[in-house]
Amino acid sequence: MVSASTTAMAEKIAWYCALFLALMLVLSCCQSSESEFNSRMLQVQRSRLHKPCDEIYVVCEGETLHTISEKCGDPYIVEENPHIHDPDDVFPGLVIKITPYKQR
Repeated sequence: MVSASTTAMAEKIAWYCALFLALMLVLSCCQSSESEFNSRMLQVQRSRLHKPCDEIYVVCEGETLHTISEKCGDPYIVEENPHIHDPDDVFPGLVIKITPYKQR
């Protein structure tokens, strides 16, 4: 005959196994959601790269007039912004006017 303590221990083990399986199921759902989130963020970043620039552009850290020109399609940034005396002296927060080449 099986003792009561053995039955109680078997029930505890069964509950822990059920809890473990439920936890694994929840974690696997979270992992797929995280990968979906990452792929969505990648799509948003790619769409921003191909998005035309606004007429007023604020320079971000690490950008140069060359990278902004390529990104926005405006090869005449220096000519259109008389407040830029030195094309190498571009800093974050600098406000510039952008006129994409297609609009000329």
